[in-house]
Amino acid sequence: MTRLSGKVALITGGGTGIGRACALLFAREGARVAVTGQRPEPLATVAREIQAAGGQAYSVSCDVSKAEQVKKAIDAVVAHFGVLHVLVNNAGVLHVGSVEETSEEEWDRVIDVDLKGTFLVSRAALPALRKAGGGSIVNIGSVLGLVGMKKRAAYTAAKGGVTLLTKAMALDHAQEKIRVNCICPAIVETELVQRILARAPDVPAARRMREEQLPVGRLGQPEDVAALALFLASEESSWLTGAAIPLDGGLTAY
Repeated sequence: MTRLSGKVALITGGGTGIGRACALLFAREGARVAVTGQRPEPLATVAREIQAAGGQAYSVSCDVSKAEQVKKAIDAVVAHFGVLHVLVNNAGVLHVGSVEETSEEEWDRVIDVDLKGTFLVSRAALPALRKAGGGSIVNIGSVLGLVGMKKRAAYTAAKGGVTLLTKAMALDHAQEKIRVNCICPAIVETELVQRILARAPDVPAARRMREEQLPVGRLGQPEDVAALALFLASEESSWLTGAAIPLDGGLTAY
């Protein structure tokens, strides 16, 4: 039996990077998977990949910072599959800059997507999780929700909020058998990170610098995060809630 057999999982930001890796792995492990995001094309591609491999998938466009869109997306997923057991809050954006280098618009965008989006999607999904008899919410936070970093003012604020929102929700809903945990990755080689590295004057040197910051000596891969998300989504982690787990190649071990 596969680890998510009989489960329905919803993954925000599911068209690329970590979200895509979660969607594909969850489907391989028996879940029926819904993916949301702002761009329909990547979502449809992921859904087709899952279906081509014999799985069940559904895609719906949604801006997680907009409450009305979130509710419509959750309602559509539940109408399609009939139930919801797992939510992965993965949608996120990054802004590079100190407080002085961050405009109010940039600040609002990061907080709205990374923090408010986690709140809105979780709030909308809770009735379905409760109706299912319990479930698992997996928030994709960041190691920068645990420690600081230069030029990441808005991002650290948002991800720090996700870390403690995770703990608050875990306490609020533990008696309903709804577990809430947070994965805190260091740098993961997603399309976004690849674009950031590509802007460096010396791309190989920039990559080596980031790798050398990590004791294990390599960047994370989306599949690394997906593997931990699978554990948190499955019954194997049934006694784990309210945790913010560093997945950082040893970075925070210093």
